Amino acid sequence: MKKIFSNQNVRYILFGTAGLFLGWLFFHSSPQKEEAHDHSAEEAKSEIWTCSMHPQIRMDKQGKCPICAMDLIPVSQGGGAESDATAIHFTKQAAQLANVMTSVVSTQQPVKEVRMYGKVEADERLIQSQVSFLSGRIEKLMVNFTGETIQKGQSLAIIYSPDLVTAQQELLEAAKTKGSQPEIYEAAKEKLRQWKLTEAQISSIESSGQVKANMEIIATSGGIVTARRVNNGDYISQGTVLYEVSDLSRVWVQFDAYESDLPFLKKGGKIEFSMQALPGSDYTGIIAFIDPFIDPVNRVAKVRVELGNPGTKLKPGMFATGIVKANLDEFKDKLVILRSAVLWTGKRSVVYVKQPGDEPIFHLREVELGPALGNSFVVTGGLADGEEIVTEGAFSVDAAAQLEGKPSMMNPAGGIVSAGHNHGDRPKDETHQMTSSHQMSEENTGEHAQIKVSGNCEMCKERIETAAKSVAGVTLAEWSAETKQLHVSFDKGKTNIDYIQKAIAKAGHDTEKYKAPDDVYKALPECCLYERFKY
Repeated sequence: MKKIFSNQNVRYILFGTAGLFLGWLFFHSSPQKEEAHDHSAEEAKSEIWTCSMHPQIRMDKQGKCPICAMDLIPVSQGGGAESDATAIHFTKQAAQLANVMTSVVSTQQPVKEVRMYGKVEADERLIQSQVSFLSGRIEKLMVNFTGETIQKGQSLAIIYSPDLVTAQQELLEAAKTKGSQPEIYEAAKEKLRQWKLTEAQISSIESSGQVKANMEIIATSGGIVTARRVNNGDYISQGTVLYEVSDLSRVWVQFDAYESDLPFLKKGGKIEFSMQALPGSDYTGIIAFIDPFIDPVNRVAKVRVELGNPGTKLKPGMFATGIVKANLDEFKDKLVILRSAVLWTGKRSVVYVKQPGDEPIFHLREVELGPALGNSFVVTGGLADGEEIVTEGAFSVDAAAQLEGKPSMMNPAGGIVSAGHNHGDRPKDETHQMTSSHQMSEENTGEHAQIKVSGNCEMCKERIETAAKSVAGVTLAEWSAETKQLHVSFDKGKTNIDYIQKAIAKAGHDTEKYKAPDDVYKALPECCLYERFKY
């Protein structure tokens, strides 16, 4: 053995064999460590990063958004996501900070509130024309200005009439033979009566025995002079209108009703209204007439209310705001929810339903809506009595759903809309191409904008929103009379802000960029005539 180990070659062989054995032991355990390391890397890669401004972006590592270059944020998985992948989980603190409020859905007796705007007008049946029954020359006007109040029997003007002079002479001659020829005497008096001379005037002519060159024109009715048609010295013929007179003891209040509101209005229905010029004065009336024709320009029908006007407090031209509360018997015992609970996107209407329990967990639900009831809606399908829905903060809940890739208002299917990748391992040109595809995808999604639009009232609101929604690609349009701001959502691939503003201006309302045509603006109802500015 000593000889064997003393051989130098044998020692080299033994040392080499021992080294190989030790190397085998060392490298035999390393794959396990490497496998463990790769497993942790996979766990790290399972985390998804997104953009707070573009939630359709999904990346497998932290970086920049390929669209807006903002820092990506990790997608919150939420507690209990494994049990319900479509639910949106909030903590109680997060729900409170987002001002998320819920209410229980219940059945109600739907009452439709129809708001209308109108103005006071004179009763057409009490408008009269004060005419002259004689031809001649106006020597003097006793009523000289519009707005003057006259009484029946009051002297309006003094007229010289050659025909009247001849008729007086005939009366005086007939009066001499009235005992033998009473028929001629009565015929002479009747001629003067037909010219609207009073019995006192006729008796005065007969008793004086003299022909009067000038004669007074007496008012045949009382009221307010709304127009004066003649001046001193004018030559007039029989039947010439001297004054137009309106009796304001009774007036009309004419309201403008959109054609969409007409099904909720009926003759004999009760209406409550107030006058802008008389704050604190509330009136109640009965609908006496509904115009059977729609105005082709304004798309409204006139709804008339008749009422007495003691003291003539109501002046023609005053603006009025009326409300009709119509019971919707066909929707009796239907669910009613607040308008703020509903999110609209195109033809879809969705709400967020709270899962039973104390934790704020919400599910997206599509609903079918009936008529609007002012600040609420009738629900015809999609909800059950007793369910709890989000009534405030629905947009916050929807934003959280978009960030987590779950079903939302704009993405009902949920999931990843546009898959992300690790851009750091790609060539520069390939990364640029992928970024361009992301931008094209973004351009075809919904865009939001705020537009300043001039207007005054609810009629303006409906007209502006209707004009905006008439543009292809617009999915949402809401205008505020207080801020004069129109919030629109639209498909950028189908339209743009310019087209929307042009459509609104064409309907009669000035926008930030376009002015409504003068003829269209002047055709608007008086309550809609906003203050215009020079551009």
